[in-house]
Amino acid sequence: MISDDNLVRLLFSGFFSTLCPALSPVQTLIKMNVFRNRVAVLGLVLLATVLLYLLLPAMRQGSMEPSLAVQRMALMAASVPPSTPNITVRTGQLPSDPPLFFREALPVDSAGRQILPRLQVVLLHGQAFTSKTWEELGTLSLLAANGYQALALDLPGFGKSPASESVKSDQNRVDLLKRFLEALGVRSPVLLSPSMSGHYALPFLQKHSGQLHGFIPIAPVATRTLTPQQYQDIQTPTLIVFGELDTNLGAQSLKNLQQLPHHTVVKLAGARHACYMDKPREFHQALLDFLNKLD
Repeated sequence: MISDDNLVRLLFSGFFSTLCPALSPVQTLIKMNVFRNRVAVLGLVLLATVLLYLLLPAMRQGSMEPSLAVQRMALMAASVPPSTPNITVRTGQLPSDPPLFFREALPVDSAGRQILPRLQVVLLHGQAFTSKTWEELGTLSLLAANGYQALALDLPGFGKSPASESVKSDQNRVDLLKRFLEALGVRSPVLLSPSMSGHYALPFLQKHSGQLHGFIPIAPVATRTLTPQQYQDIQTPTLIVFGELDTNLGAQSLKNLQQLPHHTVVKLAGARHACYMDKPREFHQALLDFLNKLD
């Protein structure tokens, strides 16, 4: 029996003997090896060409549409400056009625040492979110790295705070926020209120505006509940934030909130209702600029 390898050798030898009958066996073997090497190289070139042709469309698509991991990395880069030290976000729960779960980031200096807060910032959340949103977005760490104490709570029925029948009325919700602030030793905070949390923030603003150092409404509900005179009586510095594409609640709340005598407006271009999610870099910059003016 002739092996496959010997058969190939015989075929190549015969081929070269036919083409070059005058060559010696050694010369024929050399020529045969050169020919085989050239065929192998040509095969590799053809294979590389086919693979490149097949992969090029995917490579182009990938360069235009970043993967989810790349998008998350971009979001982190947009949210937290590179110089931000390591921030620990701790959690707790107030044994109140209802119990309130919260997250807290304490202020630190550039070396990561804890310092006294420039201001205290309390962050509420919208219908589809919780306190964890502000941690994942990098807002809590950003505030702490810039010298602010950041507190974000899960409102009753959201996140890790159980639902309760005790927050049915405006006064109930005002009392809940008041107890939360007192229990954690928060005095004269800046209150940030997106969307649904306006049910808590607007009644609190109307009744206790003197206890707030600043107010940051982000297209909140319940802005129609205050009269023009009530708005005029509120002297709290206010940063009104809304997304350019939020033509419903964003536009409606802007119209009402502009009655506040000490307000500035930031419209985030190309952003929807949860504009801080669509444009975290621009939102964080506007937030820090506003807080700097309050110091």
